[in-house]
Amino acid sequence: MKKKILIVDDEELILNSLGLELEGEGYEVSLAANGEEGIAILRENYFDLIITDLMMEGLNGLEVLKVAKQIDPEVAVVILTGYGEVSSAIEALRLGAADYLLKPCDCNELNLRIANCLEQQDLARKIKIYERILPVCSECKKVLHEDAGGMTEWLALDQFISRKTGLGISHGYCPDCFKEAMAEIALTKRKK
Repeated sequence: MKKKILIVDDEELILNSLGLELEGEGYEVSLAANGEEGIAILRENYFDLIITDLMMEGLNGLEVLKVAKQIDPEVAVVILTGYGEVSSAIEALRLGAADYLLKPCDCNELNLRIANCLEQQDLARKIKIYERILPVCSECKKVLHEDAGGMTEWLALDQFISRKTGLGISHGYCPDCFKEAMAEIALTKRKK
């Protein structure tokens, strides 16, 4: 699947040239001529990455970044700017920008940064998937537990639940298991 990129820039030459460059690299590219248009497109479509100019009439790049992160916290956002102020770079990174580049940027450098952002995004998604998997031994049904110090040990399910939740565990039988246990007891008594 092609990665989807939205470019938001009020400079038509940059918007179109970046769009052509990234399409040539194999990305599916959408273009927005200002922040408002970019947000409208974002609300209707999914994107892996957004490249936005920092200084635009109306909604600026930081505002596009904020709204983009509200719509999809996992979207990668790269800020482009012709004004290299440290404070704006710090603010962009604080708001969750994946990267910050000065215009005019070298196409090779931009492609490298985009590839890096997308790779980091893919890794973060894989980690989220693995975090949702609970390793359980298929034989004894113990659960692999990792403590805050990174030490791992295999715990019985009730021990694992107790450590994770702080809840006490009480053992008993569900109705089905109770019937099965009673049937086994009755069968054992008859054999004697």
